[in-house]
Amino acid sequence: MKLIGAEGMSVQQLEQAVQDGAKLVVFEYCVSVIVMTFKRGSDVYLIQPGESAVVKGLPFSLISMLAGWWGVPWGPIYTVGAFITNFRGGKDVTSQVLQGLRPANPWDVAKQG
Repeated sequence: MKLIGAEGMSVQQLEQAVQDGAKLVVFEYCVSVIVMTFKRGSDVYLIQPGESAVVKGLPFSLISMLAGWWGVPWGPIYTVGAFITNFRGGKDVTSQVLQGLRPANPWDVAKQG
């Protein structure tokens, strides 16, 4: 997983940015080749307060607009789904990413074993 926009930030700095209103999002895109359609997610983007997530998602919507429609039947369906997701600001994955970045609690590991 690549985290775009948070290069050089520590986990604590990233958590502070989230507390200050930032969020981590993934954008969707769709690519079709006649009968095969591929629906994918982008890398994770850090969206700071005041930044437009919709603008950051435009390149992925453009990919879908140009290359997503052509697969039958899923191309148009996945392309419209990608547009909806991206024009709503992407899929918010903040909690999942932060949870994955935190070190595991040794007590939780001991309970599982």
